[in-house]
Amino acid sequence: MTQLSDRLNRLSPSATLAMSQKSSEMTAQGIDVINMSVGEPDFNTPDHIKEAAKKAIDENYSRYSPVPGYMDLRKAIVRKLERENGLSYLPNEILVSNGAKQSVCNTIMALVNDGDEVIIPAPYWVSYPQMAKLAGGTPVIVNATFEQNFKMTPQQLETAITPKTKLLILCSPSNPTGSVYTREELKAIADVILSHDDIYVLADEIYEHINYVGHHESIAQFPGMKERSIIVNGVSKAYAMTGWRIGYIAAPEWIVKGCNKLQGQYTSGPSSVSQKAAEAAYNMSQDCVEEMRQAFERRRDLIVSLAKEIPGLEVNTPEGAFYLFPKCSSFYGKSDGSRTINNSTDLAMYLLEVGHVATVGGDAFGDPECFRMSYATSDDNIREALKRIKTALGQLK
Repeated sequence: MTQLSDRLNRLSPSATLAMSQKSSEMTAQGIDVINMSVGEPDFNTPDHIKEAAKKAIDENYSRYSPVPGYMDLRKAIVRKLERENGLSYLPNEILVSNGAKQSVCNTIMALVNDGDEVIIPAPYWVSYPQMAKLAGGTPVIVNATFEQNFKMTPQQLETAITPKTKLLILCSPSNPTGSVYTREELKAIADVILSHDDIYVLADEIYEHINYVGHHESIAQFPGMKERSIIVNGVSKAYAMTGWRIGYIAAPEWIVKGCNKLQGQYTSGPSSVSQKAAEAAYNMSQDCVEEMRQAFERRRDLIVSLAKEIPGLEVNTPEGAFYLFPKCSSFYGKSDGSRTINNSTDLAMYLLEVGHVATVGGDAFGDPECFRMSYATSDDNIREALKRIKTALGQLK
């Protein structure tokens, strides 16, 4: 009998993509589903970025690009890191990949050996533990609860560290919670990391510009941390370029060389045209980024106010990204007469099938008491979705 590899059998499928797929199938059957399951801006890519891509096609940027990305793009990223983050990198400390997702996976595969431990605060993005497993590592989950605004404390980190710890994955602003670590909170975490040898931080900063509490803070800014940090970022969220598939790491050169070696074997360089579009995104006006941020902030305020009107939900106020992660455990054990809600996955399925709103259960993100809604959709969709959710949850007794 043909068998898939053990490494594949260790992996779980992406819950976010599974819910999106199911909602698409229902839509194809003529059911009016509001999809709040996928983290994707609903804006179009700004025109000046699209024009740069068209120009690149006309100028025949149609051949293989260098594995780490075009030098012009890497230089543009270096300038962005200096301008926006006060961080000084060289082009050979930048590696451009096919989306930030590949950047995360490259880093984990390049650093983690069999049996190494990877500390992951929960709630977490669904792919982090799976990528750690793929590399032969052991995910060590640290529960950062609703009550602590979903942020891991330095004490929790210290307790989780063992002689086998190799990597901490930190996402701020966070998917799925929207929580943002302050400069002081990052400094306290950096102090813990620096008190141990050979532990690195993968800082996922893809939601950097979708921030409602001020300037983005990077853990790499503290003395001694740039040598221990791998910054992951890209153009997908800030510039509404999810399908262009451009992400990057900024890291010590030896790590970049390792990721380059890996990427050279299994994808080579990213899309040539997408890279020229990303170069324009970084080099040209940033007004579009602020316009989208303001729209997301307005939607954040709208969804928080509407969700707080739903009896049984506990709602915090996200400080960044475009997700709401309300606590829904008060509904567990309740029934509408034909089905009983036992967990957040049941609740998400109930909201899809009865309320026709696609969300994702918190089980997939390491927090079984909550569920995730993306508010990267129109104000009208948010109003209608929350109305449907309120009605559906109101039927549970």
